[in-house]
Amino acid sequence: MTLIMAGPYCTLILGDLGAEVIKIEKPGIGESSREMPPYFFEGQSAYFIAMNRNKKSMTLDLKSEKGKQIFYDLAKTTDVVIDNFRPGVVKKLGVDFAALKKINPRIICCSISGFGQTGPFKDRPAFDLVIQARGGIMSYTGEPGRMPVRMGAPMGDLSGGLFASQGILAALFQREKTGRGQQIDISLADCQTSLLTYRAQFYLVGKEIARPVGSGHVSAHPIRAFKTRTFDVVIDANTESIFAELCEAIGKPDMSNDQKFNSRENRLKNKGELYAILEESFLEKAGEEWLELLEKRIPIAPINTIDKALTDPQTLSRNMVVEVEYGNDKKLKILGNPIKMSEIEQERFKRPPHLGEHTEEILTELLNYSPEQIRELRSQGVV
Repeated sequence: MTLIMAGPYCTLILGDLGAEVIKIEKPGIGESSREMPPYFFEGQSAYFIAMNRNKKSMTLDLKSEKGKQIFYDLAKTTDVVIDNFRPGVVKKLGVDFAALKKINPRIICCSISGFGQTGPFKDRPAFDLVIQARGGIMSYTGEPGRMPVRMGAPMGDLSGGLFASQGILAALFQREKTGRGQQIDISLADCQTSLLTYRAQFYLVGKEIARPVGSGHVSAHPIRAFKTRTFDVVIDANTESIFAELCEAIGKPDMSNDQKFNSRENRLKNKGELYAILEESFLEKAGEEWLELLEKRIPIAPINTIDKALTDPQTLSRNMVVEVEYGNDKKLKILGNPIKMSEIEQERFKRPPHLGEHTEEILTELLNYSPEQIRELRSQGVV
């Protein structure tokens, strides 16, 4: 499967799964994230590295007629074209689904935009923070009584990539039955609305407007972060059996039978008193002691900083930090692929491409261009 692409996280997932990904970039400039500070490896932005492994880079001026023709030639044998432009841009360039399906009826086009291809906001610009805010999730992220905060990960953007990759795989499966491609319209705002899940349903059924609850939970208790003598931990002991294990571990075995705490409903009603008891208990021991005492009995974890998360024995055992050859006898560590499949014997990882690194390879091997043709295209600024 070949993809001509934008939408970095979507194609990161598909590239990890074995797709051949061709990243189309503007000649001489490339994607803006290539220059994103503050960290660089061999002149390559760490930000760019994070999203662009297992891809090929081809430079192409889509505003030129020759560049557009090259794109059309690629589209004839391409499975999927992905863009993350504002609505109307691909049509103006002449590379929208209506144009490409005339060339290749089996082609699948996926557009990822802030608000989708329809609706009153479709032409508005949007970045991750705007999507998190308008989508509602930001309103209940943070600590009670304080200004809502952006989620630490850019979930406004990342969720679009997750849903887009699922839509593309479903479209490919459907095409096997029908022989036809289709248009996929992914709105980042729609994706955030979908992620509201039960908080949306609480409003639709009970008219409850979600408010921040910090590390806690709106209905199930005890779920929260706690301070210990050495570092902070989180626990989730909201079921009856696990709550009983927690009560025994803190030296209060009878608490699980107390009428104030003996059910989820009663713990919800009396959560203030419950958390006061647990806060005091967790301060009695060091975090290391609590982990040793509870890790095999209840869901508990330290709140790892990134350095600890990336060196966690479970993380390393699952090949979630891998090393790739970068060139010049240098190696680069990158994140691994979270999708493990029995029929893929060995995961493959290639470093992110340099700008236009594969232009000649693609023109030669996929389109049979001669060296003379490629030199002419370069001299004209087409590639």
